[in-house]
Amino acid sequence: MPQVKIIAKNFMDMVASLPAMKLDKLYDNAFICEAILRSLPPLAKKYVLQLLYIDVPVSAKSMEEWVLADGFSKHKVAIDRLIQLRILTETVDRKKETTYRLNQTFQINLRKHIVHGGVLPREPMPANVTVRLPRLEDLEAYAAEQWECFLLHLISSSQAERTTNFSSSMMKIFQRGLLSQRDKEAPKLTESGFQFLLMDTNAQLWYIIREYISNSEERGLDSADLISFLLELSFHVTGQAYNINTLTDIQKSVIKDLADLGLVKLQQGRKESWFIPTKLATNLSISLSDSSSRKQGFIVVETNFRMYAYSSSKLHCEILRLFARVEYQLPNLIVSGITKESLYTAFENGIMAEQIISFLQQNAHPRVAERIPTVPENVTDQMRLWESDMNRVEMTPAHLYDEFPSREVFEAACDFAREYGGCLWEDPKKMRLVVKAEMHMHMREFLRSQRQ
Repeated sequence: MPQVKIIAKNFMDMVASLPAMKLDKLYDNAFICEAILRSLPPLAKKYVLQLLYIDVPVSAKSMEEWVLADGFSKHKVAIDRLIQLRILTETVDRKKETTYRLNQTFQINLRKHIVHGGVLPREPMPANVTVRLPRLEDLEAYAAEQWECFLLHLISSSQAERTTNFSSSMMKIFQRGLLSQRDKEAPKLTESGFQFLLMDTNAQLWYIIREYISNSEERGLDSADLISFLLELSFHVTGQAYNINTLTDIQKSVIKDLADLGLVKLQQGRKESWFIPTKLATNLSISLSDSSSRKQGFIVVETNFRMYAYSSSKLHCEILRLFARVEYQLPNLIVSGITKESLYTAFENGIMAEQIISFLQQNAHPRVAERIPTVPENVTDQMRLWESDMNRVEMTPAHLYDEFPSREVFEAACDFAREYGGCLWEDPKKMRLVVKAEMHMHMREFLRSQRQ
């Protein structure tokens, strides 16, 4: 069974992959410098601040003396991260001595930002213009509803509670990474798509944003400009209104896509229109490991493989159907069971046992979340065993050869197949041989030459 694993990178991984020229363009913005500084490991932050007012290269040996001997591994991680982001420039001289220096663009702008502060490209709109702004609780509910609707469209557009016309750019991300479609057939989830649904909400968001940025060049957008705008957005205040007219034309099209995901809420007044960032937007510059905006769990798994999900969400029900047999659904309770057949269906769709176990642990109900283990061991062990059963037999396309004219030809054919790593099975008594399918043409040519 093929195994696909989605890796959700954060912004800093995407920043590190940019060319040097685009990075320098990013570092022209003081807020981007601050966002990157916030994302660094603690020791890397310390190095940046220590080097901020040093205008000459510092030797690697000198920097190694800044940490104790038992902290050398953390020192190496910090240096590697700073070099990846090209915040540090590494130079090796003729004597093979290594020196480091801060990126000058980054250094100058971070100095200015620390000393003088910075002003965002846009200020919140006055209260007398925006009369009815949503409360923070309503804004959070809106973001959750938008994201749920987005995922329901991924599973099946007919399952969505309301009709939402997602932008073509967002649907292309679905088609390319998470959905596949053949001629005149409805789109179907790929293996990556099934795995995507079991990921944590923050990881899902990072995956979509990463794909959105990766495909930006095809839409005529500069990836550095897009990253810059998204990171700037994370410095805005949740729940405050910002005038859409302060955005460029490209940013206006991006903000509409972000509204589809629930990162912002768009509102229209009598004369002006504005966008309101949600927590999903203001948390964009936080790494996945630092994100604490996890939802309260809702799943209880029992030792008899019964599963109770205290939820009224259609999305939760559809996700549970990926690996469990839903028996009935009450207004606030979904009762299901984990069976061998339901798990085999999940395994065939590319979902792994560890991903299902991780999903159940992350979404455990508060009553069982503190219990160790959160999911009963007999359930997790059985899930792993059923997965191993699926992988016991490996199918390999092959060809069977028999009725050899002589034992010498049979043995020569066996030697030829073994030499090229294509021999799967041989029976010397009955002179039968099985070789890999890709060797069939070579084996035919070899047998013809033996006859001649």
